Amino acid sequence: MGMWGRRGRGVVMAAAAVMLIAGCSGGGDSSTGAGSTSSSTPPPPKPVTLTLALNDGAADVSPGLPVIATAADGKLSEVKLTNADGKVVEGKMNPESTQWNNTEPLGYGKTYKLSATATGEDGKPQTKESSFTTVKPRTLTYVSTNPQDGSTIGVGQPLAFYFDEPVADKVAAEKMLEITTEPKVEGAFYWFNKKEVHWRPEKFWAPGTKVTMHVKVYGKTVGDGIYGQEDRIITTTVGDSMIYEADGGTHQVTVKKNGQVIRTMPTSMGNAANTTPTGTYVLMEKHDRMIMDSTTYGLALENGGYKTPVSWAYRMSNSGIFFHQAEWSVGDQGRRNVSHGCLNLSPENAKWVYDNSNQGDVVIVTNSGGPALEPWDGFGDWQVPWNQWVQGNR
Repeated sequence: MGMWGRRGRGVVMAAAAVMLIAGCSGGGDSSTGAGSTSSSTPPPPKPVTLTLALNDGAADVSPGLPVIATAADGKLSEVKLTNADGKVVEGKMNPESTQWNNTEPLGYGKTYKLSATATGEDGKPQTKESSFTTVKPRTLTYVSTNPQDGSTIGVGQPLAFYFDEPVADKVAAEKMLEITTEPKVEGAFYWFNKKEVHWRPEKFWAPGTKVTMHVKVYGKTVGDGIYGQEDRIITTTVGDSMIYEADGGTHQVTVKKNGQVIRTMPTSMGNAANTTPTGTYVLMEKHDRMIMDSTTYGLALENGGYKTPVSWAYRMSNSGIFFHQAEWSVGDQGRRNVSHGCLNLSPENAKWVYDNSNQGDVVIVTNSGGPALEPWDGFGDWQVPWNQWVQGNR
C-alpha cells in the first residue's frame, strides 16, 4: 500500500513535469511568433506638426513678444518673417532645426508676415503662413535714470527712474525695472509722483557693491495706451563710504571715510532768516564755477535775494543748498551761521570736497535750527522711514 502510493505519486509528478515543460515550450513558441510579427511591422513615419505661435490675423501683438515657429516629428527647413515692405526680420534656428524665433525686435503699429516650411519624418513638406499686426501705442515713454551708466556712486545714492509720461499702472511699471546687485541687496520702490520712482535699500549701500539697472519697458504698457520706447542697461559701482556730518551748533563738518575721521572743516550754515534744513542729504552734482541765483528758488533780488558767482559748488538739494567756496565768510566759518542756507567753506576746503566726493555721498545736517529736509527735495529719500518706504506711495 505504501509502496504503491509512493510509485503512484512519482508517476503523477513526472507526468506533470512533462506537461509543464510542454506548456512552457508551447508558450515560448507562441510568444516568439507574436513578437516576430510586431517587429516586422514598424509604425509608419509621422507627418510633421508645424506650429506658428501667432495665429493668422492676430492684432495688437506686443512687439516685445518673440515670434516663434516650431516643428514636431520633423525639422524646419525655411522660416521667413517680413514686414509690410518685404524687409526680412532677423532670426535664429536652434541646433535641432525644430524651433525658430526672431532676434530683431519688431516695431510698433506694423504688419508682419511669417512663413515657415518643415518636413516630417514621412518626408512630406508642410508650409504655414501667418499675418499679424503689432499694437499701436497712444504715445511712448522714455525712461531716464540717475545714476548714469559706468558711474561710481556714494553709499547714499538712490536708484532713480524718470518716465517722461505719467504712469497709470505703477505696479506694472515696477516689474519692468529690474535691479540686480552683487552682493545681493534687498530694496524697495517708492513713488514721488506719477513720473518718478526711486529704489533704495533699507540702509546705506555697502562699499564695493555692483549695481545693474535693467529697464525692460519695450513692448510693454504702463497704462493709458502708453508703451515703453526703449530698453536700457545701466551699471554702476558703489565707492568708498563718505559721510559728511555737519553740525550747525559747533559749525564744523566732520568727514568720515569708511568710518574713519579724515578731515574736519569749519562751516557757516544758513542764518536765522534762511536756516538750513536738517536731515540726510545726498550729493547730486558739482560745478567748478556757477552763479548762485536766489531767483531760481523763488527769492527775488528786491526781497533780499542774490546772484553770486562761486567756485567748487556741490549740490545737496534741488532747493539750492550747496557746499561751496565762500571766502567772504571765512571769518564766520566755525563761529556763526551767516549764509542763505548753503554750507559755506573756505576755498581750500570747498576744493577738497569737490575733488574727493562722488555723487551719492552723504551729508547729515544737525543743529542748524532749520526744518526737516523734505524727502522730495533732491535725494531726500533717507528722510522717509523704511516702514513707510516699503509701502511704495503708489
